[in-house]
Amino acid sequence: MLENGAAPPAGNTDAPSPPAGGLGTRLMRRKPVERLVAEGGKGEGGTLRRSMGVWQLTMISIGATLGTGIFVVLGQAVPAAGPAVVLSFVIAGITALFSALSYAELAGTIPVSGSSYSYAYATLGELVAWVCGWCLILEYGVSVAAVAVGWGQYLNELLDGTLGITIPTALSAPPGQGGYFNLPALLVVMLAMVFLLGGAKESARANTIMVSVKIVALLLFCGVALQGVKSGNYANFMPMGMAGVSAAGATLFFSYIGFDAASTAGEEAKNPQRDLPRAIMLSLVIVTALYCLVAAIAVGAMPWQKFQGSEAALAGILKSVTGQDFWAVLLALGAVVAIASVVLTVLYGQTRILFAMSRDGLVPKVFSKVHPKSGAPRVNTVIVSVFCGVLAAAVPLGQLADATSIGTLFAFALVNVAVIVLRRTRPTMPRSFRTPLSRTRLWPLFPAIGFLLCVFMMSSLGAVTWVVFGVWMVVGLVIYFGYGLRRSRLATAEK
Repeated sequence: MLENGAAPPAGNTDAPSPPAGGLGTRLMRRKPVERLVAEGGKGEGGTLRRSMGVWQLTMISIGATLGTGIFVVLGQAVPAAGPAVVLSFVIAGITALFSALSYAELAGTIPVSGSSYSYAYATLGELVAWVCGWCLILEYGVSVAAVAVGWGQYLNELLDGTLGITIPTALSAPPGQGGYFNLPALLVVMLAMVFLLGGAKESARANTIMVSVKIVALLLFCGVALQGVKSGNYANFMPMGMAGVSAAGATLFFSYIGFDAASTAGEEAKNPQRDLPRAIMLSLVIVTALYCLVAAIAVGAMPWQKFQGSEAALAGILKSVTGQDFWAVLLALGAVVAIASVVLTVLYGQTRILFAMSRDGLVPKVFSKVHPKSGAPRVNTVIVSVFCGVLAAAVPLGQLADATSIGTLFAFALVNVAVIVLRRTRPTMPRSFRTPLSRTRLWPLFPAIGFLLCVFMMSSLGAVTWVVFGVWMVVGLVIYFGYGLRRSRLATAEK
C-alpha cells in the first residue's frame, strides 16, 4: 500500500500488498488505489463499456431515489411522525447530504464499480470492506424487494381505474398481509432484469424516460392535491414527538440511496472523475426538494391518521380531493413507471457491487463474468434478479424497508470514515471534488458529522431490525472466513 501521497514506481500501478503475516495483518490488507483504478471495467471474459455521461448518471441517481419514499413508504412514515413527516424527510436528506459529500469526493478519486465497498478496501482493509460490501448487498437487494412490493399496490389502482379489475389479494400481497405470493413484485423485478441484460447504455436510456414520467407525475399530484390542503391537518404537527420524527426519518432514509447507485457506475461512465460528483450532488438536491414538497402537500390534503396501512396513499388523496378517478389513475400510471425505474437502477447497483467483489475474489467468479456482446454481467444479473424477485414476493414491505435503512446507514458511516483515512494516508492524491472546509484545519468536520448522523439514525431503528442486522452480519462473517479470506486475490498474490 502506497502512503503519504508517494507516487507509485514507474510502470508499476499494480503493486502487491505486504507479505502475509498473522490473521490481523491479513484482515487489514488494503488494495492500492492505483490497482483499483487500473482494473476498472475488467471482468471475466470481457469488459464493461463506458457509455454514460453526467446526464445519464444523474438520471440513475434520481431513478434509484425518487419514488420509493414518496410513493410507497409514505403510508408507513406518516403514522410514525404525523404531519412532521416533512421534518423526517429533511432529517434524512441532511444525513444523506453529509454522506453524499463524502461519496462525491471518493467517487471522483476512486471511480470504480464497487462504491463504498471499494472505498473501504482502499482505506480500511479487507475485513471492513467485506462488511461494507455485505451491507451493500443487504441495502440493494432488500431495497429492490421493498420497492417491488409497493409496485403491485399502484398497479392494482391503475387496473381498477382503467379496466375495472384488480389482481386478487392472494396474488398481490405477501404472507402476513393477506396474501400468499406477491406476483406483481416478482414481475417488475423480472422486467428490470430484461432491460439490464441488454447492457448499461440501453438500461440508462429506458431509465431516463421513466424518471421524466415520474417527475411529471409528482408535479401533477402537487398541482391537484394543493386544492385540498386544509390548515387544520397540520394542527397536531408532531403527535409522536421528536422520537417519532427521527424514527420515521430512519425508515425513510433508504429512499436516499440513489447517489450510491450512481457511484456504482464508475466503470461505465465516460468521465467518472468529473461527472460522478456532479451527478451525486445534483440528484440529491432535486430529490430532497421534491420529497419535501410532496410530503407537505400530502399531509395537508389528508389527515395523517388515514395514512395507516396505505401503500398507494397519493392516489387515494387525489381521488378524495377531486372526487374523480381520473387523476388517481394518472398518478397510479406515473407511480407504476416511477417504482419500476427504482427497481431497475437499484438492481443495476446491486449487480455492479457483486461484480467488484467477485473480481477481488471475495465472492464466486460467476458474478464478474461479462457477456462479450452486451458488455453486461448477465449471469450476475439473472442470479440477483431471481433472488430479489422471490424475496419481494414473500416478505412484507415494512420489515424490508427498515432492514434496508440499517444496511445503508452502516455503509454510509464507513464512507465518511474512509474519506478521513484517505486524506491522511494519501493527502496529495488528485481529487476532482472535496468536501467543504477541505483547505482548513476543520477539514474532517463534514465527514465526522456525516458519520455521527448515520450512527444517530441507526439508533432510531427498532430492536427487531437490529437483530436482523446482527444475524445478517454473522452470516456474512461466516462466509468471509470460510470463503473470501482464502480466495481473495490479495491473498493469492501473497502466496
